[in-house]
Amino acid sequence: MVNLEQPTREDTMTQYTIEIPDKFAAQLQAQWTDVPRHLLERLALEAYRDDILSTREVQELLGLEDRFDVYALCNKYQIATYTLEDLQRDRETSRQLGL
Repeated sequence: MVNLEQPTREDTMTQYTIEIPDKFAAQLQAQWTDVPRHLLERLALEAYRDDILSTREVQELLGLEDRFDVYALCNKYQIATYTLEDLQRDRETSRQLGL
């Protein structure tokens, strides 16, 4: 008998472990109740800022509802989503359109 079903692929997860001395861990825990979540958000947004991850990928990685949640998180951590290059491109487009 031949199995004609397509094999399913489950997404795999990679874990990274960091070691932090207890005296610093206590300070971090006092500031950020959910330290692992905070670190994941910061890592995702740094990757976003560096053009490693897209808005959609950050949304998926962090389990956010939509791209507006990504933008809100960028705002929370003061990460610009509108860059100088965006402004220059918009100015050039406006100039070309005679606006």
